[in-house]
Amino acid sequence: MSGSSLFAHRDFRLLLLGQTTSQFGTQVSGVAIPLLAVLALDASPFEVGLVSASSTLAFALIGLPAGAWLDSMHRRPVLIASDVVRAVLLATIPLAAVLGILTIAHLVVVSLLAGFARVFFDVGYSSYIPTVIGKGRLLAGNSAMETIRASGQVVGPGVGGFLVTLLGAAAVVLVQAVTFAVSAVCLLLIRTREEALPVRQERPRLWPQIREGLAFVARNRILRATALASAASNFSFAVASSVNFIFMSRSLDLSATAIGLIIAGGSVTVMIAAAITPRMGRAVGTARIIWLSLAVTGPFTILAPLAQPGWGVVLLIVSIAAAEFGQIVYAITNVSLRQRLTPDRMLSRVTATMRFLIMGTFPAGALLGGVLGELSIRGTLLFVAGVAILVPIPLYLALRGTRDVDEIPEWQSAPEPGAVAEEPDGPRPR
Repeated sequence: MSGSSLFAHRDFRLLLLGQTTSQFGTQVSGVAIPLLAVLALDASPFEVGLVSASSTLAFALIGLPAGAWLDSMHRRPVLIASDVVRAVLLATIPLAAVLGILTIAHLVVVSLLAGFARVFFDVGYSSYIPTVIGKGRLLAGNSAMETIRASGQVVGPGVGGFLVTLLGAAAVVLVQAVTFAVSAVCLLLIRTREEALPVRQERPRLWPQIREGLAFVARNRILRATALASAASNFSFAVASSVNFIFMSRSLDLSATAIGLIIAGGSVTVMIAAAITPRMGRAVGTARIIWLSLAVTGPFTILAPLAQPGWGVVLLIVSIAAAEFGQIVYAITNVSLRQRLTPDRMLSRVTATMRFLIMGTFPAGALLGGVLGELSIRGTLLFVAGVAILVPIPLYLALRGTRDVDEIPEWQSAPEPGAVAEEPDGPRPR
């Protein structure tokens, strides 16, 4: 990409616009759907956990094949189709509410099907970014993407909570459906073309391609450590997702608007963290910041279960803000490292492998959170804090003594994927 600024690039701006818009919608409905289950359908912690689990179950079911499929096709059409499918599915929620037939089962089914579309979007999107901005500017590009997208996270929850109070939770879900449609249009307008796919004499066999992605991650000590840490972190988040809204609504007696504002406050730190991540990486070290970001902020999660109605809510706000700050710094630096370390021809497979390992823990965590929440809401949040404090350990063990990523041997000479044993009678994976 030429030019001194990423923002001078038309296609990058379109990518930003689409993701900022859809992120805003995601944050709005991220408040609306749990509140719809809790307030309108009187859901129990287990039912809320079931809705949360269904939204990510697809990563465990098709995450690995999705990566192999996406490495053998152009990614932009898949991203557009994923946005359209999710827009249509979410639009059925307010329609069912108007007709008086909305149930927890409906939310579970929509979450499950939208989760399948999300798998293809998340894997394809992470693999598509280097096509638009080039691998040489990934840290700056990912930081800019997260900074702009975080603006939607700042506004979205507050607006979502207010709109839930004003219009009802079901109607607010329609906002996200519209934003997915906007994202699809932005992707459609991008002019950058992906490289032509190689001509194949035979259709590539699925398992050898999946195995290649798994082997690449398994052989690399950095990727193994980040997969373990990210999976544990996502597991704890899933456990918390089953009880957070019940805790804020019933234990802390907060209104929908107040809940939205608290989440929005945490998103302010996301925007700040995303903006200063490149500077922090230079000051602390681009490798060291990966584990240090979680080690410093993880202990703050223990403040959440100590929160009480009234001024005690401040403890929850601090806990959320600190956790959001650490997670976004970790996400940007970790994803940028993986994108540069992985050959483009198998980036979707490696991304899918990581997403499978990471997101595969979410359904189990959400269901466990629902079960634990039936016993004790605060006890569940204490369990979450304990996991968060332990998460940085594998990262530290893998990166200790290393300040910057260019000091990592794997960075200088990535393992050659072609060295993986192939099926004797199968075509060579791309």
